[in-house]
Amino acid sequence: MAEVTPLYQIRLAVRAELSDLNAGDTVLVAVSGGADSSALAAGLLAEVKDKAIRPIAVIIDHALQPNSADVAMNTKAELAKAGYTNIEIKRIKVEVTDGIEASARRARYAALNEIAESTSAVAVFLGHTKDDQAETVLLGLARGSGTRSLSGMAERIDKYRRPLLSVTRSQTEAACKEVGIKYWNDPHNQSMEYARVRVREKVLPLMEAEIGPGIADALTRSAKILRDDADALDQWAEEVLDEMDLIEMDPIEIDIETLASLPRAIRSRVIRKAIYLAGAPSGSLSAEHLEPVEALVTAWKGQGAVSLPGSVTVARISGRLSLS
Repeated sequence: MAEVTPLYQIRLAVRAELSDLNAGDTVLVAVSGGADSSALAAGLLAEVKDKAIRPIAVIIDHALQPNSADVAMNTKAELAKAGYTNIEIKRIKVEVTDGIEASARRARYAALNEIAESTSAVAVFLGHTKDDQAETVLLGLARGSGTRSLSGMAERIDKYRRPLLSVTRSQTEAACKEVGIKYWNDPHNQSMEYARVRVREKVLPLMEAEIGPGIADALTRSAKILRDDADALDQWAEEVLDEMDLIEMDPIEIDIETLASLPRAIRSRVIRKAIYLAGAPSGSLSAEHLEPVEALVTAWKGQGAVSLPGSVTVARISGRLSLS
């Protein structure tokens, strides 16, 4: 039996995410140069050798720091030393519209999608860890987000796979040291300007000290439970939407009595989907947007139409919710 070293723990996590792939498939692994993604790249390379799966390491240079090009080249050198022969550096331009983190994330995924399409990659591996998941859940809780947000990051969504959500940051650092990979510590990860860093450096350690150890494990377990709940609720809402057949409607109209008969968790999902169908930009709706629309159904006092992102208007007309 193989010794359970830090790298072997990474390999076991990666192995589970390779089980449905076939010989000849191409996969991408996004590598920032940090310990998490570098350890993932090392574990992935070791696991695909005997499976005839082609790995491509992708380094996204966000060009947000003066030395970003140097970091990208150093990361490429470390990957080559580890055994990678297919390495692509993609320099992108981040247009900051809603905060640097969100804008960089959106630009990064756009670049990864483009590379995945051009290389016919069937999967894109990301290095998010258990610590990242715990931080995500706490941030969602602080925002007052719903079940879907509190469920954290999915292990799989579309082509994206996160095999390290059961692995800690300390394990990825140990794996890098085991195989001799020099990893980069992004100064942004130490800047208290970012809420995620404050959660990582202050909030989680305080919770561990005051409540007891195992907070990250508890948060990731909660995320899994909440994801199962959110999936079930989403499926129920989709079945209701299928029965309503809203896609061909212009404007969309929904019977108020039908909406009022639904549990609120399902009704809010149906209303959200209907608003997106009416033209609101994907991801633009918050709980604050939905509250006045909910009131048109359950607390009707003659109030007027509600204006929403994407110039969508929702009004109660003759016993129906009208979206135009």
